[in-house]
Amino acid sequence: MAQDGVVKPKTKRSKRFLQSREPKLVEDLKNAMIMKGGNTSDTVTQALKDIYALKKPNAVLYKKKNIMRPFEDSTSLEFFSKKTDCSLFLFGSHNKKRPNNLVFGRLFDFHVLDMFELGIEKFKSLKDVKNEKCPEGTKPMLVFAGELFNTDNELVRLRNALTDFFRGPAVPAVRLAGLEHILHFTAADGKIYMRSYRVLLKKSGCRTPRIELEEIGPSFDFVLRRTHLASDDLYKTAHRQPKALKPKKKKNVSHDAFGTKYGRLHMQKQNLDKLQTRKMKGLRKRSRAAVTENGEPTPPKRARTGK
Repeated sequence: MAQDGVVKPKTKRSKRFLQSREPKLVEDLKNAMIMKGGNTSDTVTQALKDIYALKKPNAVLYKKKNIMRPFEDSTSLEFFSKKTDCSLFLFGSHNKKRPNNLVFGRLFDFHVLDMFELGIEKFKSLKDVKNEKCPEGTKPMLVFAGELFNTDNELVRLRNALTDFFRGPAVPAVRLAGLEHILHFTAADGKIYMRSYRVLLKKSGCRTPRIELEEIGPSFDFVLRRTHLASDDLYKTAHRQPKALKPKKKKNVSHDAFGTKYGRLHMQKQNLDKLQTRKMKGLRKRSRAAVTENGEPTPPKRARTGK
């Protein structure tokens, strides 16, 4: 039944489905949809498969061709995003004007937020590197080298988008042996270099192991072609957090430069006349009747002997 334009679920399964799509204080992990356009090359197809292998299991790979142009019309992308509940996407295409093309993008409220078109100039796939790979679902460590990632506005947004795409699940703690995958991005000479390494912990004769890096692929040399950036207001809205998640400010608590915590306590004025001290005969309070007019205490009375 539909009341006031709202369709109510008829089964428990549909009710659970609608509840999973409702806004949450802590959103679910972002999934990515990886698809290829109407015309692709072997390089683009293999690149999409390799990035899918890095992103698994939080990704959906479309094997069929999808005739679309994200920069001209993003309606199809928004439709697939709503259907699969994915807020990240990677689109691969190939044509004479823009050969070996990859488009990284993300969506906010099932609408395209920003997109970055990267051209592949050099590519080495996972199959070309015969070294041992990292297990599926390993959370990678992201390293960004180059001043342009901090100064150029487009590359600053690209860095943010790549972090959002590859960062993996949020975990409270990580064991040392789990830090075994590195994705390294370098911006230099008008290009963006992406490398993938496996961390090897070697014996060093002491408690701290010796670290070596072994390239496992894939390896890309990108060139930035086109960008579609969200406005500052929309970008700020997409980063807004609920008030319930913001940490509450603690009053009367401060820290110094060395990290020492100081607290200020507010207490009411104490009545020292009623302060309880150690109970001793010499400190026993005397009644006012036992004090003479001169302020000296009266001598104690002699005890009766019965005579």
